[in-house]
Formats: sequence, structure tokens, C-alpha cells
Amino acid sequence: MDTSIPIRNPRNGKIDYTITPPTEQQLTDLCGHLRQHQKQWVLGGLQQRIEVLQTWKQAIKADQAELLEALITDTGRKSESILEIDSLISGIDRWCRLAPQLLAPEAERTTAIPFINLQHQSIAYPLVGVISPWNFPLLLSTIDTIPALMAGCAVIVKPSEIAPRFIQPLIKTISTVPLLRDVLAYIEGAAETGANLIQKVDLICFTGSVATGKKVAAAAAKQFIPAFLELGGKDAAIVLESANLEEATSAILWGSVVNNGQSCLSLERVYVAESIFESFVEQLTAKAQRLKLAYPTFEDGQIGPIISASQAEIMATHLEDARYKGAKIHCGGEVELLEGGFWCLPTVLSEVNHSMKIMSEETFGPIMPVMAFSSVEEGIRLANDSIYGLSAAVFAASTEEALAVAADLEAGAISINDAGLTAFIHEGEKNSFKFSGLGGSRMGAAALQRFRRKKALLVKTQSMADPWWFK
Repeated sequence: MDTSIPIRNPRNGKIDYTITPPTEQQLTDLCGHLRQHQKQWVLGGLQQRIEVLQTWKQAIKADQAELLEALITDTGRKSESILEIDSLISGIDRWCRLAPQLLAPEAERTTAIPFINLQHQSIAYPLVGVISPWNFPLLLSTIDTIPALMAGCAVIVKPSEIAPRFIQPLIKTISTVPLLRDVLAYIEGAAETGANLIQKVDLICFTGSVATGKKVAAAAAKQFIPAFLELGGKDAAIVLESANLEEATSAILWGSVVNNGQSCLSLERVYVAESIFESFVEQLTAKAQRLKLAYPTFEDGQIGPIISASQAEIMATHLEDARYKGAKIHCGGEVELLEGGFWCLPTVLSEVNHSMKIMSEETFGPIMPVMAFSSVEEGIRLANDSIYGLSAAVFAASTEEALAVAADLEAGAISINDAGLTAFIHEGEKNSFKFSGLGGSRMGAAALQRFRRKKALLVKTQSMADPWWFK
């Protein structure tokens, strides 16, 4: 029976690629192989792991052209694909630099009881599973993988079936590094393969929608394994009366439409003080109208295609719902079908409210609904009126004024007088609020430590009867 899965090209809509999921037995055998070699991966020591990952980095650089071509075809965009490869390379270097300090053994120390000392050991989870999304297919398949490998885990990755062409070129680079190919595997497949994978690993990392994330969490709970979930967002920006409109509109435009709005950190709701509302919308619209579609060639503009056909349908539904309920469209406003690909120009809307899907559900497109507030308290209330709490942004004349607002926002990362800074600042540990995620931070030191379990060794240092023993 043919189990291959057809793959759509986002620029022209054609089915021009297929993937083949592993059988149940193949997946079981692969996981067993990874587990067996993970023990040697740990015994080889941290320095060996650093050297192996540095060797892999060189292999990636050597085959960069083939990997880039696959990524561009997967996503239909170019500059962001180049950025993905650069980010992977810099990510390897960053973890190689940080790991020696983060994984340094703790010194034995005394406890509250004078004759009992404490030693700590941290033990890597044997096999980590990673299920990653389609919007940044390479970067988000490695953002958890690299620290897990550095921590001493073996890792198996199932990227999204929507953008899977990069998998084979990446496997090619892994295969050139003998010690790595025994502890790192990429597999092709869709939802069924992901569900099977959860049953065979010791820890799961998932990036994707809330609906699928809930299923992953339930499956992980059934297996009694940790689940680290980075889920959807409906990130809000608050623009206070004192804000610099020139800077705020530029930052919000970038934060809303970079990668065509197909990003976890995208701003999807904008709340602006009434006194500056008209000026803000006017400036934002003028800047949005300068951006063009990267069609028919990459050089024709900045806005790539909508990668997922189902996401294009969601965007069109949200726009139709907003229009029906009275929203005013200042620019853009249409999901276009051009030679089989779905496209959408940057869209600015006003006269929106929270009854509209575009203000309550994740849109994942270059769409900026702007709503006025009459007081700071109202702006905060509106921003918090969401099931999501991934990240946010606040704009004000002073850092202190913006921080006072940020303190009341229910979100894990908040950019002050900027947007989407979590894409660049990797040191900032954060947790997702509400339905935007579950588990430890994938930023900062915690991103590595979550792949290890702590073991406490309580050492009696004197030969004597404990005072609490039975007489």
C-alpha cells in the first residue's frame, strides 16, 4: 500500500514532492538504535559533544546551497530562509559556548544537618522527541534539538509535513558525522507519525497550534513524560499617548508582517490611545502600502506567499468575518490566488472589536487590526482579554511608563518600545501564559537544563547513630 504523502508548493500550488512516513516497526527500531547509542554519547563527555556539533556545523556550511534551495521551495520565501540557516549555525556556536558553564558539576556542600552533605547530579533524558511546525521549518526543528543534544540526549525530530523538503538535505549533513548520526534522526510524516513518536520517547517538545498541543499534552500525560509546548499566540501591542509614532508604527509593521505574519512572535492586535489613534492608523497604513508581494520573483517585494493552504483559508475567513461585522479596511484585505499560490498584502483594519475572529483567534498572517482605548487601564484589559499569552509589546515615551503597563500584561515576553525581540534575545527566560504553552523556557539557561533530571545524593559523613532513629 502506498503510504506516501503529497506535498504542495506554496508559490504555485502544485503537488511536486512526496514524503514517506516510517512504519511502526521502523520507528520502534530507530528509537531503539538512538537509545542504545545515547549511553556512549554521554560517556564521551561534553567536550566530545561540542566537537561533534562543530563538525556538523561545518557540514551544514558545506552543503548550505542545497539546504537553502530546499527551504526556499518549502516556504516560498528567500531572505527568511537564509536567516534560518544563519540562525542554526549561530545557535550551534552559542550552545557550544554556554554548555561548559551550564553543565559544570556542582560542588558538594553541607546541609542543615551538620553530618549530612549534599551532592547533585544531573542526568540527561535518554531520548527526546521534537515535533516542529512549518513556518520556520529548519530553525524550529533545531531550536530544542541542539540544547538537548548538548545536554547528552539522543533526539528524534518529526518536522511538519507541510514544509518537509529540507529534511533530506539536512539528513545528508548529519550522515557525514558518525557520532551524530547515531543520536540524531529526522523522520518524515504527518499527525499519525507524531502521535506514534510520543509513545516512544522520554520527553516531548512540540511547537504548533493550541488544538494539536492539547492532544500532545494529553498523550504525554498518558505516557507520564514531560511535555514542553510552545503554542499559538494573539500577541498584543499597546501604544500609549506619549509614544513616538514614527518608531511605533515601524516596529509594529515589522512585528506584524515579517515572514508574512507567519511567526509565533507576530503582533496580531494593536491597541492605541484615542488621542493618537487617527495619526497612528494613517502612518501605519502609509508604511504598509509601501510593501509589495515577492511575486512573481523574490526580488519584486518583501511579502512571501502563505505557506499553508489551510492557513490561507483561516485568514480569508477572519477577514470576511471582520468585514461583515463592520471593520474598516485601510489597505490590503484580500487573500489572493496567484498562479496557484496564496498571497496577502499587509492589511490594516480599524473599527474592530472583540466579537470579531480577527481579534480573538490566531490569524497567522500580515494583518493588523487596530483598536482605540480611552484609558491605560482599558488598554491593559483589552490586551489581556485573550486565551493566549505568548508575548506582547508596549510603546511609551519612557521606559518606566512602558514597564508599568508591561507589569500588568499576561504574557511571557514583552518588548519595550520594540517588537518581536525574542527572535534576537536568547538569554531571556520566559514561560508562556494561558493556552500559549506549557513547561520550561526554551530561552536562557533553562533551555538546556530542562533536558536533564536532577539527582540528589545525601551523604552521611560521620559513623554515628542518627538522633531520630528508634532507640
